[in-house]
Amino acid sequence: MTNYDLIIKNGQIVTADAVVQGDVAIKDGKIKEVSVGKPIEGSAAKEINAEGHHILPGLIDTHVHFNEPGRTEWEGLETGSRSLAAGGATTFFDMPLNSTPPTINKENLEIKSSLAAEKSIVNPRFWGGLVPENIDDLRGLHENGVIGFKAFMSPSGIDDFNNVDDESIYKGMKEIASLGSLLAVHAESTVMCDQLAKEKISQGKVSARDFVESRPIISEVEAVRRILSYAEVTGCKLHVVHASSRRVVQLINEAKESGLDVTVETCPHYLSLTVKDLEEKGVLAKCAPPLRDEDEVENLWAAVANGEIDVIGSDHSPAPASMKEGKGNIFEGWGGISGAQSNLNILLTEGHFKRKIPLEKIVELTSTNPAKVFRLENKGTIAPDYDADLTIVNLNESFELKAEDLFYRHKHSPYVGMTFQGKVKTTIVGGKVVFENGEIMGK
Repeated sequence: MTNYDLIIKNGQIVTADAVVQGDVAIKDGKIKEVSVGKPIEGSAAKEINAEGHHILPGLIDTHVHFNEPGRTEWEGLETGSRSLAAGGATTFFDMPLNSTPPTINKENLEIKSSLAAEKSIVNPRFWGGLVPENIDDLRGLHENGVIGFKAFMSPSGIDDFNNVDDESIYKGMKEIASLGSLLAVHAESTVMCDQLAKEKISQGKVSARDFVESRPIISEVEAVRRILSYAEVTGCKLHVVHASSRRVVQLINEAKESGLDVTVETCPHYLSLTVKDLEEKGVLAKCAPPLRDEDEVENLWAAVANGEIDVIGSDHSPAPASMKEGKGNIFEGWGGISGAQSNLNILLTEGHFKRKIPLEKIVELTSTNPAKVFRLENKGTIAPDYDADLTIVNLNESFELKAEDLFYRHKHSPYVGMTFQGKVKTTIVGGKVVFENGEIMGK
């Protein structure tokens, strides 16, 4: 009889391919056996009865801003990783900006990696930055393990992380292609957004709707068209982040069909919030690209159902409450939504229950595809020899999200007050329970 560290029994096991009832046995941080239709024979130091619950691969959140070091008062690796664990995520990719210093060379990467090893209760990975002044540093970042590189085609909002111009992004993409890595881009037109914002502000038009109109969908479309042309010439693998419209997604899918190696990500807030929420909640729901109207939300869900979107990441970009006050001018407040803890809740409630998106599709977008796109071996599914990164969810349980439920450093989010269907009960990282029944278990 085999001795395991943990056996999860009687659960509905969800992968990108199927939902089946069975048991999962774990030892030394790995899944050792998945038994369907009959109990696992063996003993374990710990057993979890998942009867009536679903077992999913842990979410891989490809897009978070944890801001440490330098801006830990906005969020940190400890509070950020706890929030992810509470939301069923077991791996995150931290963006290179918002921390000071930003992750634009290997020395800065080492600082962040060391802090994550000390503080994070889920698996950390890191993006390297591409800025005009660091093209010679890209190789060092790649050789020290960054998941890929991130560039802004418009101002980032952070003084020490400059956006790229056309020449520097072209040179950077040539270098990234030579490394066999990929580039993620924030794609909005600087010229369009800057000029439209100046016009609005000069006319005293500073409402939520004015902000949205200053960053139109065509701004994303223009930037994506431009970066796709550079990808074609340089051969650089491309990942377009936080697409807010199906028009952007369709451009990328056309490029895929022509042979380009390009993927696209959207975020839960573009699938659940609209301009009306921005009008009601103010800067709390401000982000860039901005929220869109209801028809765009429905079109994005159609893209999800049709297999046009590759990845869903939170773009968790927190800030202190004092920075989320627009004081009557929404252009002045910090643009970033706190949402990492609610990813799975939103996709289950808005996707699975409201729009009948299969659980397999949700797993594909949040676990299996991220593992494939970013070459994470042994993650993203539930199978023998894969990492034991799992989340157990009760789909029959609904709850209202309250501020005190949040593990963020600053307990605010546009999702507070919403009712969700499907509650994360247990999160397991490397075979160890780190979150259970509302409590953080891991250190």
